[in-house]
Amino acid sequence: MVDYHAANNQSSTGGVQTYMEQENDWDRDLLLDPAWEKQQRKTFTAWCNSHLRKSGTQIENIEEDFRDGLKLMLLLEVISGERLAKPERGKMRVHKINNVNKALDFIASKGVKLVSIGAEEIVDGNAKMTLGMIWTIILRFAIQDISVEETSAKEGLLLWCQRKTAPYKNVNVQNFHISWKDGLAFNALIHRHRPDLIDYDSLRKDDPVTNLNNAFEVAEKHLDIPKMLDAEDIVNTARPDEKAIMTYVSSFYHAFSGAQKAETAANRICKVLAVNQENEQMMEDYEKLASELLEWIRRTIPWLENRTQEKTVNDMQAKQEDFRDYRCVHKPPKVQEKCQLEISFNTLQTKLRLSNRPAFMPSEGRMVSDINGAWHSLEGAEKGYEEWILSEIRRLERLEHLAEKFHQKAAIHESWTDGKEAMLTQKDYETCTLSEVKALLRKHEAFESDLAAHQDRVEQIAAIAQELYSLSYADSASVNARCQKICDQWDSLGTLTQSRKESLERTEKQLESIDELYLEYAKRAAPFNNWMEGAMEDLQDMFIVHNIEEIQGLITAHEQFKSTLAEANKEREAIQAIQAEVQKIAQSNGIKLSGANPYTTITPESIDNKWEKAMDMVPLRDNALQDELNKQNSNDSLRAKFATQANTVGAYIQAKMEEIGRISIEMNGTLEDQLTNLKDYQTTILSYMPEINTLEGSHQLIQEALIFDNQYTSYTMEHLRVGWEQLLTTIARTINEVENQILTRDAKGISQEQLYEYRASFNHFDKKRSGQMVSEDFRALLISTGNSLGDSEFARIMSIVDPNGSGAVTFQAFIDFMSRETTDTDSADQVIASFKILAADKNFITADELRRELPPDQAEYCIARMAPYTGPDAIPGALDYMSFSTALYGESDL
Repeated sequence: MVDYHAANNQSSTGGVQTYMEQENDWDRDLLLDPAWEKQQRKTFTAWCNSHLRKSGTQIENIEEDFRDGLKLMLLLEVISGERLAKPERGKMRVHKINNVNKALDFIASKGVKLVSIGAEEIVDGNAKMTLGMIWTIILRFAIQDISVEETSAKEGLLLWCQRKTAPYKNVNVQNFHISWKDGLAFNALIHRHRPDLIDYDSLRKDDPVTNLNNAFEVAEKHLDIPKMLDAEDIVNTARPDEKAIMTYVSSFYHAFSGAQKAETAANRICKVLAVNQENEQMMEDYEKLASELLEWIRRTIPWLENRTQEKTVNDMQAKQEDFRDYRCVHKPPKVQEKCQLEISFNTLQTKLRLSNRPAFMPSEGRMVSDINGAWHSLEGAEKGYEEWILSEIRRLERLEHLAEKFHQKAAIHESWTDGKEAMLTQKDYETCTLSEVKALLRKHEAFESDLAAHQDRVEQIAAIAQELYSLSYADSASVNARCQKICDQWDSLGTLTQSRKESLERTEKQLESIDELYLEYAKRAAPFNNWMEGAMEDLQDMFIVHNIEEIQGLITAHEQFKSTLAEANKEREAIQAIQAEVQKIAQSNGIKLSGANPYTTITPESIDNKWEKAMDMVPLRDNALQDELNKQNSNDSLRAKFATQANTVGAYIQAKMEEIGRISIEMNGTLEDQLTNLKDYQTTILSYMPEINTLEGSHQLIQEALIFDNQYTSYTMEHLRVGWEQLLTTIARTINEVENQILTRDAKGISQEQLYEYRASFNHFDKKRSGQMVSEDFRALLISTGNSLGDSEFARIMSIVDPNGSGAVTFQAFIDFMSRETTDTDSADQVIASFKILAADKNFITADELRRELPPDQAEYCIARMAPYTGPDAIPGALDYMSFSTALYGESDL
């Protein structure tokens, strides 16, 4: 007998061949077991009604109710979702045949080959032909499109049943007849998808009727699957009808596949939302850290720009100590925060690229470039502050030296002027003899000579006071007052001297006796005495030097001074010889001397005393200069020690920077190996920190010794600090690049071999070994990977890998592009499709639907961010999931 319901091998759905060609003839089945026809009649009738009820109708007798073709056409429209030709409403046989033919033609248009089934048999109520036609419809529209693991139709449905019931005891689905007789397979299918409806452990294999009725009732009540079979018929039949069982089981498949689609859609949405939530948290962390770092810089710069002058060197050195504490204690953690901020930014951008999200744009003023700019300003303020502190220490040191020198010279001058005004105002010459007057006149001339000799000291005192004032000396007011007093007194002495001289000269005309010898003594003793006072003043003079050359200059000048002492001693002996001659003449002529030189107060004893005192000062000066020379030699040793350490550290930093540059280009092994090696390399570099601390200690000794230059090295502590910080930042960035490559590899499914190939290709065309290449080299790289590029396509690729138009392409941008070109990722369209499934094909979704399908936190996340839906089919509480989905990928804004 011919199989009249075999499917066409060349179906419109791609040539899918149904299993029916491998079955025995349907007619033969009916002849072998009439019970099968009863089962098919009940099952097919229930199946048809499950669809016809959607149009508000049903059938009672399957072979009678389809005879006019009207309900048959309606059934096909419901299950296909398509409109058939307009039926004929006449009651005549020809009208019925025409309607049935329209139905059969529609079935044939769907790729089903109907053999031996004609419209006349259906119109005549042939039960066997009618059941065969309905089975063909079920097979085509309910079973043929089922696909599980590359199997379809009957095999696909059977594989689905086997997979779903595999975990259940006493269930072993091998076919669509005997495997279902005990009812456990039906209950297992329901329990697998809705465990709340079935207490599977309470079922017994030896009670099939109860098991079957339980499954049928639960399916009808809770799953909207009509009861298509009778438990007693199945139990009492040796081999239940396969087609009836398949029809009923296919209803379970279609009922549960919708739930599976919803679950898959919900999982996709949850995954997308989880990525978004994690990215938002990273953005918040970045913004918080950036704000705190910028706030710290904002608070620190005014402190570094404060130029409030202090009054003493000690006060300025306290500021220097505060600055050193800032450099060594407060700033290093901020350097690490800045480095971590940049790494977090790069990692976040990589994750956003991998998940097809728009790039992260920090809030205004918190870009990495803004932080780098603020950091540059901070370092500029640091440099200026340190230079200002050192210059202020130099200024205050000089001021204190000048002030001490001023007070020393002022004290010497005030000691000399003490009593001079009283001497100049006395009128002793009025009662003197001529010789006494002449003596007073000569004495006055000697005083004038002495007064002139002191003019230089007064000018020095005034010059020092002026310099202290110009350098803003804190106690400048008292210095100026003292200087003014000295200058006023000096002017008064000049006036009084001139007045006394005039008085003595008037008296001199009447007095003629002059002791020439005393006069000569006085004239020579006065300048010599002044020279000795100047010499003693120089020997006591304070000095300050900063290097060996300066102290050696002072030593040379002192040696030159000592070389003049022999000549000065001859002058002293000559002066003493004059006094000896006076005594000799007085003794030889019997003259009684008053015991004092009338022309000068400088006695031979005072000259000898001052000479001895000056000679005692010479070795003291020698010792002071030698001590200073030793100090400068010690300072030079400090310079040399610092220079040796600085040159070593500087060379180390330079070498490591070059090594990192080479490592970042020529990395071998897996990314994990590279990451481990880089972290070991980072640990090695960090172990060098004690050398940096040792250098900081040497630098502190240099500063405490007030050493401001170093001819033994070109490195400064500031340069080395910046270099060290740059070294730590560079290795951290390199590690972060490898971590981002691992993220890219894992997210995109790139194999280690592909990464090796990408790295080797990139390095080959990176001729400068700079880690990036110009556009022409990049074009050559793309061609080498098998890409045939026109100008427009290359321009498109460059806009992806170099969005800023810098003309350079990094390795990270290259592998991002390659992974994007070769792998699939979630898209806005995929997320919209997932929401559409959860929304049951509506253009909107409700809050209740979201809470039912998604985990609580992600459901609330969506509800808080979705705008109300305003379409023409909107209902109260409708939410716009389409705009929300596209906004996740930066394709539009909510």
